[in-house]
Amino acid sequence: MPTCKSCGDEVEKLVTVRVAGKAKKLCEDCADRAREEAEIAEASEAVVQDMMGFKGRR
Repeated sequence: MPTCKSCGDEVEKLVTVRVAGKAKKLCEDCADRAREEAEIAEASEAVVQDMMGFKGRR
C-alpha cells in the first residue's frame, strides 16, 4: 500500500498535487489541505502586493 508523504498514513490511492512549483504525492485529505493553503498564500500575496503598489508580473 502506498504511504502519504505528509501524514504518513497508508492509503489506497495517492493524488499528485503541485505545491510551490513542486509535484507531491499525497492522500486526498492532505491534497485538499495543500490546495487550500496554496490558494490562501496566493491571495495574501496579491493583497500585500496591491497594498505596496507593486505593478510587476506574477
